[in-house]
Amino acid sequence: MQKRVLAAVSDLFFSVKIADAAKRTGLALEFIKDAEQVLEKAKSKPSLIIFDLNFDGVNPLSTIASLKAGADTKGISLIGYLSHVQGELKQQAQDAGCDMVLPRSAFSQNMSQIFRRHSG
Repeated sequence: MQKRVLAAVSDLFFSVKIADAAKRTGLALEFIKDAEQVLEKAKSKPSLIIFDLNFDGVNPLSTIASLKAGADTKGISLIGYLSHVQGELKQQAQDAGCDMVLPRSAFSQNMSQIFRRHSG
C-alpha cells in the first residue's frame, strides 16, 4: 500500500515543489487547508504530516498538540517549517510536540531525503 503524506501548506509555489518531491519518492500527497481536516485525515495514519508553521488556517501549534495527545495519532511524524528568524515559534512548535522543526530553506533542501525516509 502506498504511504501517504499530508501537507498543511499555504504557499502555492512551495506546494508544487512538495508535490514534485513526494511523487518522485512514490508517496501519495494530500494538501489540507484547515485544522479540522488535519485531525480528521490524521486518523488514517499517514506516515508524515508537514506543517507550514505560519499557516494560521490550520492553527499549527494547537493542531500539533492535539495530534500528539491523541492515542491514534501520536505516532505520526510531524515536520514543521518556518522562517529561520523565528526562534520563538520554533521553540513553541517543539514544545507542542513537532518532531522536527526546520527553516524553510533547510526543509526545501532536504525534502527528497525526508520523503525517502518516510516512504519505506
